[in-house]
Amino acid sequence: MKKTSTRLADGRELIYYDLRDDTVRDAVDRRPLERTVTTSEIRHDDLLGDAVAVASHRQGRTYHPPADECPLCPTRGDRLTEIPDSAYDVVVFENRFPSLAGDSGRCEVVCFTSDHDASFADLTDEQARLVLDAWTDRTSELSHLPSVKQVFCFENRGEEIGVTLGHPHGQIYAYPFVTPRTALMLRSLAAHKEASGGGNLFDAVLERELAAERVVLATDHWVAFVPYAAHWPYEVHLYPRRRVPDLLALDEGARTEFPQVYLELLRRFDRIFDGGEREGTGRGRPTPYIAAWHQAPFGALEDVDGVVREDFALHLELFTIRRTSGKLKFLAGSESGMSVFINDVPPERAAERLREVAS
Repeated sequence: MKKTSTRLADGRELIYYDLRDDTVRDAVDRRPLERTVTTSEIRHDDLLGDAVAVASHRQGRTYHPPADECPLCPTRGDRLTEIPDSAYDVVVFENRFPSLAGDSGRCEVVCFTSDHDASFADLTDEQARLVLDAWTDRTSELSHLPSVKQVFCFENRGEEIGVTLGHPHGQIYAYPFVTPRTALMLRSLAAHKEASGGGNLFDAVLERELAAERVVLATDHWVAFVPYAAHWPYEVHLYPRRRVPDLLALDEGARTEFPQVYLELLRRFDRIFDGGEREGTGRGRPTPYIAAWHQAPFGALEDVDGVVREDFALHLELFTIRRTSGKLKFLAGSESGMSVFINDVPPERAAERLREVAS
């Protein structure tokens, strides 16, 4: 992998990640952009103990542009975009409309490929590995920013999820605090460690799932399963067999095997509702999903007694808001008002369905 860092016309950082070491990246952003001004503010909720990012400048962000005006495609001729070069493998750049900025953290965009009509599931193993390497590098770099406590790599896919740009891409949020979901995991981890005399909750969960009927895919280095208490109709958690706290700690065996495992899961997601394949693709109709990497916070975990970073288990959670063909799972009264999920699909049936649509 070759990494080349440059600056866009408004001062934002852009980084090329290339498969070839001899690739030269010297294209200049020719757009007449003024320096980006953001209004991101973190406000704490005294009742719930969590935080809300207020970012009014995002109201003006690019919204469903036609394909020939996509800002994530390469620059070609007089069609100027966020990526100055005429082609790329993987690109990461600071979001022009960030939810978090300055002392409130940082937001980046990850473009998986220059092919506008592709998706992550269309990538080759080599391309998917390059994305993994980019996620890992950004996790490392962002973790050294003074304000950053947690790095979150994720992908939103599909208009049903709320995606406003159709180009295959994901995002990275660098939070200035430990997120509420991670804080819950850490508290459960601490409680289990004390109650079990030093046992690890993540290890116990993985052991339980391996003995259950909810395993979707298991290889030498990875295990994918539908969790016992899945919140979403189709939800898969992907764990490395060797517990590590973050992407940086994955060994070469897990990194090498990841593309085959993850691409297979994504392709199964595209087949779960229609059961068929689009000719020549190995995939069915696109399924909206969220793919989210959970990594340990950086620095000491002062608020959680008896727990250290190494107790946390890196894992990816992949889920769709579609509950059946043509029907979505909406977060209504119980979910939105009380955070109590009601799942219409038994996890055991979801796992069975995801095994049925194997390549």
